[in-house]
Formats: sequence, C-alpha cells, structure tokens
Amino acid sequence: MAGDSHATETTEHATDAAHGAADAAHAAEGAGMPQLDFSTFPNQIFWLIVTILAIYFILTKVALPRIASVLAERNGTITNDIAAAEELKLKAVEAEKAYQKALAEARSEAQKIAAEARSAIKDELDVATAKADAEIAAKSAESAARIAEIRDSALASIETVAKDTAGEIVSVLGRPVDAEAVAASVDAQLKGGA
Repeated sequence: MAGDSHATETTEHATDAAHGAADAAHAAEGAGMPQLDFSTFPNQIFWLIVTILAIYFILTKVALPRIASVLAERNGTITNDIAAAEELKLKAVEAEKAYQKALAEARSEAQKIAAEARSAIKDELDVATAKADAEIAAKSAESAARIAEIRDSALASIETVAKDTAGEIVSVLGRPVDAEAVAASVDAQLKGGA
C-alpha cells in the first residue's frame, strides 16, 4: 500500500503540475500585448488625450514662445546687421567720393603750383636774360668804342707814319721837304683811299 500511496501522490502532483501549466498557458494567451487588449482601450485613450494636451500646453506656453522670441531676436539682429552694412556701404561710397574730390583738388593744386613755379622760373630767366643782354650790349658798346679808339689811333698813327715816310722819301730823293705839302698830299691820299 505504501507503493499505492506513493503512486497516488505522484499522480496528484502530476495532475497539479498539468493544471498549473494549463493555467499558465491560458494566462499567457489572454495577456498578449496589453495595448491591443480591447478592455484597456478607454484607459489608453484617456491617457493619450492627457499626454497630447500636456504636450500641446508645453509647446504653446513654453517651447514655441521661446523659439519665436529666438527667431525674432535673430531676425532683428539680421535686420540690424543689414542696416548697419548698408550704412557702412553708404559711408564708404561717401568716403570714396571725398577721396576722389580731395585727389582731384590735390592734382589741381599741384598743377597750379607747377604752373606758378614755371612762371616764376620763366620770369627769373627773362630777368636774367635781359640782364645778360644788357651786359652784353654794354660790353659790346664798350668794345666798339675801344675798337673805334684803336682804329682812330691806328689811323692817326698811319697818317703820322705816312707823313714821316713820305717826307723821308722826298728827302732821300734830294728834294726839299715841304712838311705842309707832304701832309696835304698824304691827307688827300688817305681820304681818297678811304
């Protein structure tokens, strides 16, 4: 009997184990994926709506205003930078015009100074030339006067030498020397020859 009792207990244990395995299999079949369990749909929809409303509230009250303010700030910065760039561009254009004007004035002033310098040099050159011409004319007149003196002196010397030579020739020829006749004859020859 002891053997029967042991066999009965073993059978009971096997039956209990089989029932437990069947219950576990049945529970596993019923559990499946909880989100697909139709009995939990109302609860899932409620939490879905709450979650969507919370996300909507956070986005509209916190995130989107911050994003909008950052975008507005960036837009303002970009607009200000563009305006500043335009202003700098206008200043650069004005500076270039002022530079070109100053350059043109400097060139004009340089040409004016060069013209004045040329005029001053020409005036100085004209004065120096006139002074040199006057000195040359004075020296030329002085030289002409000296030449005339030398010529007159030479003519006087020639006349004296001619008279002396003519008187000597007449005296060598043995004739009496008439100084007045010799002088008149030499004067006549010199005047006729000149």
